[in-house]
Order: sequence, then structure tokens, then C-alpha cells
Amino acid sequence: MSNISFDPDQVRQLAAILAETSLTEIEICEGDNRIRVVRAPAQVTMFAGNQSAAPAPVAAVAVAAPAIEPPAAPPGDFSVHPGLIKSPMVGVVYLAPEPGAPPFITAGQVVAAGQTVLLIEAMKTFNQIKAPRAGTVVRILVAAGAPVEYDEPLLVIE
Repeated sequence: MSNISFDPDQVRQLAAILAETSLTEIEICEGDNRIRVVRAPAQVTMFAGNQSAAPAPVAAVAVAAPAIEPPAAPPGDFSVHPGLIKSPMVGVVYLAPEPGAPPFITAGQVVAAGQTVLLIEAMKTFNQIKAPRAGTVVRILVAAGAPVEYDEPLLVIE
């Protein structure tokens, strides 16, 4: 068995680029090493290692984002907003209770204190993230299926 060497921070940066854009796949090659990050509606797949076969030609294609994925906000926009809700854990964000169901919330929607606004899956457990106060959802800062880190901004309620 071979040791596959990759930089986890580089994979996180590539995943962040996917979250900020409407891209669904990004790949970096250096010599025989290759890191590829693919975003699917419910998962992120990472591949790193030596590639023996020649890679297939890649064409640049603009991909429309699914309807429930909001455009990413620039990082500092809401960082000091009093209604910012941050992730209490590391996991994967789900904006709807199940695939094909309507999202828990949408931008502009009024929410009640304690209302479920999204789910974060961590260790095969779906954790409900609830609104800490009543208000209007100003901006959803994460995309469905995106990985999140502890303390990462999720959404803003005014």
C-alpha cells in the first residue's frame, strides 16, 4: 500500500473555491500528483495521488447552480453582524430535510426563534441548527452539500 501525500489545507481551499463559484469540479496537477475536488448536491469527493493513465481532455463549461444554492458572499461582509449564525460543528450542510424537499428557509423569509434553519451532518448524525432569535433571513452564506468548519458563517438573520 502506498502513502498518498496531500495537503489538507489545499483541499479545503479548493472546496472553498467550489463553494464561491458555480463550478462543480476543480483539479490541480503537479507532475504525477493530482488533487481533484468534485462537488455533488449531497457530497464532496476528493482524490489525490499518482495518476498512471493520461487525463481526459477537459473543456471549460459554465454550470448553473441548483436553485437552492445561494451565491457565496465575500468573506468579510457579515463577519460582525449581530444576527450572524455560525456553525457549532464540523460537518456537511443540508438546507432541506431530504433530497427533493423544499429548503427549511429562503432569503427574505421570516423565521421564529427555535425554528430549524438547516441541518449539519456530523458522524452520520443530522444535527438541527435552530434560529437563535426571530427575524428575517437576510442571506444564506453556505451551499447545500458544502462542508463547513467549526465557527464558519452559515446565515444572517435580522
